[in-house]
Amino acid sequence: MSDARVNPFDFDVTKVFADFRFRPFDVEAVWAAQRRNIEAFSQANQLAVEGVQTLAQRQFELTREAFEGFSTLLRDLAQPASAEARIAKNTEYAKQMLDKGANHGREIAALAAKTGAEAAEVLHKRAAASLDEIRAFTSQQDGR
Repeated sequence: MSDARVNPFDFDVTKVFADFRFRPFDVEAVWAAQRRNIEAFSQANQLAVEGVQTLAQRQFELTREAFEGFSTLLRDLAQPASAEARIAKNTEYAKQMLDKGANHGREIAALAAKTGAEAAEVLHKRAAASLDEIRAFTSQQDGR
């Protein structure tokens, strides 16, 4: 009995791909396009990081302002006053804090939206340029 096995990889690759038509392409152009894609992602990422830093800094400032306002309220509450005066002061403080909270929320949302829009714009421009590059590349290939 023979231990000879048939090798499944024993075939002529050139015969298999003889009918395959492969148009050569400009490898350097592809690498350059990918490099530009990576640069665009890097730029968008940098914008996003800067935006998050700005957002965090602003949130910290707003939180500090809120605590300062709360400290002022506690100092005012420690002063002797009538019940009516305290209620009026607390009501005014609550109204101010609601207004500030809504304004701060809008400000933070606007900062976040601006950051996202700037990063998205970079990616959008690169995607549009990439499609133009593909169109130009295919028109060059058709000319060959």
